[in-house]
Amino acid sequence: MSDILPISETFVSIQGEGKLTGTPSWFCRLAGCNLRCTWCDTPYASWNPEKTDRTIDSLVEEAVASGVKHAVLTGGEPMIFKGLVPLSNELAKRGLHITIETAGTVTLPGVSCHLLSLSPKLANSTPVGDPRDPDGVWATRHEQRRLSFEALNTLIASTPDRQMKFVVAGPDDLPEIESVLDQISGYAPHDVMLMPEGVTVPDNASIQWIIDECVRRGWSYCPRVHIQLFGDTRGT
Repeated sequence: MSDILPISETFVSIQGEGKLTGTPSWFCRLAGCNLRCTWCDTPYASWNPEKTDRTIDSLVEEAVASGVKHAVLTGGEPMIFKGLVPLSNELAKRGLHITIETAGTVTLPGVSCHLLSLSPKLANSTPVGDPRDPDGVWATRHEQRRLSFEALNTLIASTPDRQMKFVVAGPDDLPEIESVLDQISGYAPHDVMLMPEGVTVPDNASIQWIIDECVRRGWSYCPRVHIQLFGDTRGT
C-alpha cells in the first residue's frame, strides 16, 4: 500500500554529511535496499532490514511536530518505495526542505526534492567474499545494479540542487570516479564529494590524499560529522 512505508528509524539530529552539514534535520530511514554494499553503515536497513510499518500521515505529523525545517529521506534505498512520492509531497507542502539520499540506481517520478544526495557506488562496495553472502548471489546482483547512468542523469536533471558523494577506500578509486563523472552531466565540480570509507574518525595522515585531490580538482571533502560527535550510533 502506498500510504504505508517500512521504516527502520526516525529521529532528529544534525545533518552530518554534505552541503547541509550541521543543519538540524528530521531523518526518516526506510527499510529495504536493492544493493548490498559490503561496507554499509546501516545494515539494519539493507542486509537485515528492521522495520515498523508507518502511515504517511503519522510520519508527516512527526516531522512537523519536530520543529525543524529540514527533512532527510534516506535508507536503505528510499527511491524503491512508491510511497516516497506522497510522503515527500506532503512534507514539501508543510514547508520542509527535503534531502533525498539515494544511490541513484532507480528513478521515481513525482517526488519532491530540494537537494538530491547521490552516492554512486564504486567497485569497492561490491560484497565479494562477504560472509553474509556465502553463495555470492548478492555480489553478482550488486555488481549488476550499482551504477545506472540513465538513472543518475535523469535524477540530476529533475532536481534543483545535487551532491555526489563517493565513498573512497584509496587512490585506486579515482580512475573509476573519473569514468563515472565522464558519463554524467548537469553538475559542477563543487557538487562532487569524496568521503573516506569507515565508521570511525580517520586520522589526518590517512585522508591527506583525499584533501590533496579535492584541492586539485575543485571537489569537496565530505567528513562524517555525526561520527565525530556521536560515534557509530543509531539515531544520530
